[in-house]
Amino acid sequence: MYNDTITNIQDVFESFNDITPSIKFTMEKETENKINFLVATIRKEQNTFAFSVYRKPTTTNSIIPLDSCHPQEHKHAAIHNLINRMNTYGLNAADKEEERIIIIHIVSSNKHDTSIINRP
Repeated sequence: MYNDTITNIQDVFESFNDITPSIKFTMEKETENKINFLVATIRKEQNTFAFSVYRKPTTTNSIIPLDSCHPQEHKHAAIHNLINRMNTYGLNAADKEEERIIIIHIVSSNKHDTSIINRP
């Protein structure tokens, strides 16, 4: 188990980068009790963790627009991916509602019918 009073995380980080010079590790440190990991934000709340969907500040919220020449199943797959992510990350009610609002915005700004979000 990691103990920050015994282990110097900077030494561990440097040791990892010394093992194989062609691979460079980076280190994220939590800020304000949260850290972004892949496509999730993990927050410490009291004695538990809460999750939300992480989007980079440069995210454009573009998916395949309705009026494109792509097959309909490709367009729906992009939307279903957003919905599936919302439903599988274990978001609490507030974070899930916030994500649903973001998905509605993404879907409508790409000219899709937002009723697809509520379909099973």
